[in-house]
Amino acid sequence: MTSMLERTATAIHQTPVTTPTETALKRQKTHGPNYRWAVLAIGFGAQAAFSVAFQGIPVAGPLMQTAYQLTTGQLGLVLSFMSLGIAVSDVVWGIVSDRIGERKVLVAGMVGLTVVLGLISAFLVPAGGQIPTIALLSLGLLVAGALGGSVNGASGRAIMAWFSKRERGFAISVRVTAVPVGGAIGAAALPFLAMNYGFRGVFVFLTVISLAATAAIYFWLDEPPVAKAAPKIKGQKRVSTVPSPLRVWNVWRVAIASGLLTCPQFVVLTFAGIYLHTAKGVGIGAIAGLLVAVQVLGAVSRVWGGRWTDRRDGRLRRTVIKWMSWITAIGFVGVAVASDAPAPVSVSLLCVSGVFACGWHGIAYAEIAEIAGAERSGTALGLENTMVFAGAFITPVLIPVVLDFSGSWAVTMVLIGAVPAVIAAVLVPRESK
Repeated sequence: MTSMLERTATAIHQTPVTTPTETALKRQKTHGPNYRWAVLAIGFGAQAAFSVAFQGIPVAGPLMQTAYQLTTGQLGLVLSFMSLGIAVSDVVWGIVSDRIGERKVLVAGMVGLTVVLGLISAFLVPAGGQIPTIALLSLGLLVAGALGGSVNGASGRAIMAWFSKRERGFAISVRVTAVPVGGAIGAAALPFLAMNYGFRGVFVFLTVISLAATAAIYFWLDEPPVAKAAPKIKGQKRVSTVPSPLRVWNVWRVAIASGLLTCPQFVVLTFAGIYLHTAKGVGIGAIAGLLVAVQVLGAVSRVWGGRWTDRRDGRLRRTVIKWMSWITAIGFVGVAVASDAPAPVSVSLLCVSGVFACGWHGIAYAEIAEIAGAERSGTALGLENTMVFAGAFITPVLIPVVLDFSGSWAVTMVLIGAVPAVIAAVLVPRESK
């Protein structure tokens, strides 16, 4: 008996213990050296699919206003609810992805988003003379935003894990470029679908592309090999030595600045169409073309910023964000000053302002993730997205209020476009030494 126990104890003592990190690294070896690009492609596709919805629907705002018989204030409220859903859920998604992994979070969120979009296409579109209530439509978009928001932090955390430090700025910039790319697809497709097939056609289209992104995640995305920091043992619990990003002031400064910079971005993406159509007489086709151009050029600026700062080891990310903030502010002041100018002048100024208001995303996401560290990047990116989509929520709500109070688009452009960009430029931390 004693001999058997001794042999068992010896065998247990000699058996190598595989830590979670070692398991992850072994799994990484089952993939080729270029698998990280597949991870980037999957994350890009998921982000783009969701962006088609949350950035494409506002482009069809004038058509939605007519189809659902909404006032300008009601339209702004409805368009803001998807962003509100993202804002209230993103920190939670980030924390959960840090704990259980990206794949589970992405699958759960995207499956839920697909189901909700399908339900909206079936029950919350004008048909047969019946118009859904504003409350139900807003609730549907709120839930869609809360579920779709899972792609933001989780896909970014996967990139932090699969890419090296000198590639992360570029990789995350490419991933967030999916936002304007998806927005450009939405700007081109959704007004066409709304005019020719109604909003049922719009939401069926959104359901199909969401389903395709979900399938790609389910079949091809593997958990990343995140190297965990050595934990402390406290009682019976394993406590990470990496501090929570929610306790780091520079994380909050970058996140708040990003939320402020979202205001001028969404002035262009949500109400530039209404402004140009009602105040300047610009047609729907030209407006869609403008917003496609803003999204495409915004995507280019994001990739350029990520690549340029990577070549400098990420040292100038904060400086680039500051400069883009100042240029955005100047652009919106120009829009206000030229409010009585011919339509092409306003279109050009809004295009420039919109491009720089979109261009900071990739480097800001890379910077906040680097401050937090790979292990806690999901939480940091969740906070970043909460601030970003809080700005995206509040902007279309504030615009009608400021417009009604001031009676001036020029004042609105300054207060909601230029002023937040100036505050962001001041708030972004200086470069670390």
